[in-house]
Amino acid sequence: MTAKSLLTALLPLVSDLSRELPEGERYRRLLDAMRALLPCDAAALLRLDGEWLVPLAVDGLSTDTLGRRFKVSEHPRFEALLSSPGPTRFAADSNLPDPYDGLVDGLDDHLEVHDCMGCPLFIDERPWGLLTLDALDPERFEPIELDALQAFASLAAATVNAAERIERLNNRVEDEHQRAEVYRQASGQQNREMIGQSKAHKRLVEEISLVGGSDLTVLITGETGVGKELVAQAIHAASPRADKPIISLNCAALPDTLVESELFGHVRGAFTGAMNDRRGKFELANGGTLFLDEVGELSLTVQAKLLRVLQSGQLQRLGSDQEHQVDVRLIAATNRDLAEEVRSGRYRADFYHRLSVYPLLVPALRDRGRDVLLLSGYFLEQNRSRMGLNSLRLNSDAQAALLAYDWPGNVRELEHLIGRSALKALGNCKERPRILSLSAADLDLPDASVETAAEQPVVAVTPMVTGDLREATERYQRQLIGACLERHNNNWASAARELGLDRANLGRMAKRLGMK
Repeated sequence: MTAKSLLTALLPLVSDLSRELPEGERYRRLLDAMRALLPCDAAALLRLDGEWLVPLAVDGLSTDTLGRRFKVSEHPRFEALLSSPGPTRFAADSNLPDPYDGLVDGLDDHLEVHDCMGCPLFIDERPWGLLTLDALDPERFEPIELDALQAFASLAAATVNAAERIERLNNRVEDEHQRAEVYRQASGQQNREMIGQSKAHKRLVEEISLVGGSDLTVLITGETGVGKELVAQAIHAASPRADKPIISLNCAALPDTLVESELFGHVRGAFTGAMNDRRGKFELANGGTLFLDEVGELSLTVQAKLLRVLQSGQLQRLGSDQEHQVDVRLIAATNRDLAEEVRSGRYRADFYHRLSVYPLLVPALRDRGRDVLLLSGYFLEQNRSRMGLNSLRLNSDAQAALLAYDWPGNVRELEHLIGRSALKALGNCKERPRILSLSAADLDLPDASVETAAEQPVVAVTPMVTGDLREATERYQRQLIGACLERHNNNWASAARELGLDRANLGRMAKRLGMK
């Protein structure tokens, strides 16, 4: 390694320090420069977040690596790198498990990483994260290259510092993280991250940031399993109320009488079993946020009482005449078409308009492209940790199957699929493997031919052509719509999309056919 080659690799990064670049592009250039200086098969930049290492950029590793969250205590090599003040190279015959085994991009067999080195990054003399380099050749790295990596790490730290300062100035990220941490301590809920890089996901994140800083009531809509509760938590974390609790209630899980008690509280003797005074969710959320999930399931009676609280900020506990004043930001979620519910008389128009001050649609997983691989990486790492495996990965055919599938159950379905498939695949192993690879067969998803058939409902439905033309046509339409709804778990929006109809038109047609 000559001084000239080192200077050639570092100069573009020095130039980038004065430029305003997107964070992802800045980190990509950082890894490009490092691989030019120190050729290797894979490189990664990871940020230390508490007890976890979060990949910010990877080069030469599978896409799902970006979705993984590595718990430091479960990866001895990461622990060793973080505990060292400078670069570390591991012996080719080291018995420490490598977190990247099986994750080198483009390799479907179980070829493991052989030569590894890495370096901690420090900002303001505190550990910020890691740079790691891996090679399949056991003799790829030499001791002399540790000095080059140390020199590179100093500039890398400056690059990271510049990126973070720009990000803080633009979005006040540091303040939001502090508020989110207070929220997590107050609510006792596990921190869950919104993972994705697709345009649809980025637009959602931008809208969350926009509405989060306000006090507007938000109505989150979207199909089952897209993560509406996670979006609600993100809105709260981005709001001035983040240091106060977010209180959640699933409106579909309780009968009307209990919903009122849960929302407004009750006094002793208000009903059988009410042995003591009890505060409701509104009072518990005072100063913070109340999240009402499945709000489309509320009865008209409860809607009327909720409307009064939203308008005046005053409530009465069940069995009491005393008024309680509350200051609560409301976030609601539903997978129903509430506008259609209003038109059909099953939902109060005034309550609907009070809820939908800021409507926010969460995109379906099928509309998020390669985000499915990032989310898979997140769930794979969770299951790897639970199952005590060294590595849990996807074969290329499994990745292709995930990308081709339609995901009617969205992110929740993906989470359950990864957990179920990993458990089954491990059970089929005669000996416990160090690296467990999931194939398309392990995922057991419907193949493309089945999906194609599902997209052609005319072929799937065979009506009985008897009677007059009008009756036969209506009978056929009922069969067609019914079969489509069944495929989409009675989700009218998804059914309308498949049938090529506007959702409202489909609702009117179903009503005319006696289906609603």
